[in-house]
Amino acid sequence: MAMEFPVYPNPEVLLARLVWSQDAGVPQATGLPKGELPPTEEFLSQLADQVGMHSHDLFLIAGLAIPDDALHFDEEASRELPELVRRTLALPAFSRQQLRDRARSLGEVPQSIPPRKKRAFEQYPPGFGSLFVRMLALRNLGWSSAAKVMYMMSGVYLSAATIGAVGRGVKELDAELLNGFAAVLGVPVATLASLTGMHQIVASRKHSAEVIDTAALLWDVRHLTVAQVRQVSDLADNR
Repeated sequence: MAMEFPVYPNPEVLLARLVWSQDAGVPQATGLPKGELPPTEEFLSQLADQVGMHSHDLFLIAGLAIPDDALHFDEEASRELPELVRRTLALPAFSRQQLRDRARSLGEVPQSIPPRKKRAFEQYPPGFGSLFVRMLALRNLGWSSAAKVMYMMSGVYLSAATIGAVGRGVKELDAELLNGFAAVLGVPVATLASLTGMHQIVASRKHSAEVIDTAALLWDVRHLTVAQVRQVSDLADNR
């Protein structure tokens, strides 16, 4: 399925698509409501709630810098996330909620871990693929861990190199990939479809409760240390 919009739009257009998708099913406008430019943090936070996204995801869409205090990631912990996902998907709803409660109780990653800096191979060109790969990075998911997690959560099989190719714009997005990213990001497929213009898949894709909860847990643990992620994973193994 080819994208309807071959040129990556500017942030104003992207935000407008999200705004109008809530009112009309598909985006119809090319600008934000009057008085909302430039977008404020309050506006982005409200819109994030409406469309089922996190406000820092909308920072990326709006072309705003992510605050340094949101970029403290223990990269060793990233390698533990596939095992955490595997265990969590097998749990009943009550146990999944317990994991989320435990993750939130552990606090933030120590400030001794510096904000993560982009590597040379992560300097992606503008595009939907790079946008979604950067959203994965906000969840402490590198290419390898993201590929493993995506397969478990959506059945979409990609290599780590293919995740990188999506980020670089070498691999084009299609309906299957959009579903895979939506599952891991915890975003309704309809929202990503409205954002990208791939409206044909809006009605047919829904994620299960265990996938939705697991995506939420990935957000909850994004700033935890490797030891803390292992604690949550061990708790999952003992449910």
